[in-house]
Amino acid sequence: MSEGRDAKPVEKDGQLLHLVFGGELEDIRGVKFRDLSEVDIVGLYPNYATAHAAWKSKAQQTVDNAHMRYFIVHLHRVLDPDGDGIYG
Repeated sequence: MSEGRDAKPVEKDGQLLHLVFGGELEDIRGVKFRDLSEVDIVGLYPNYATAHAAWKSKAQQTVDNAHMRYFIVHLHRVLDPDGDGIYG
């Protein structure tokens, strides 16, 4: 897998893992959760498009609570920070 900071990731093995999670924040200007035991792990997704769809659905369900935030984590970048296809 190769990707530069501005380049679009290249899927060599058919998946670029993404994690979607969220919860209620203590302050809307930060990312500290009020209660970690209440964090909603939405799921793992094989690409950004499906992760974004899940994120959008959850975000729309909680639109009335200004403290609720959902996030997408690009796990493929965490697992392979150099983008060289070598994990670990």
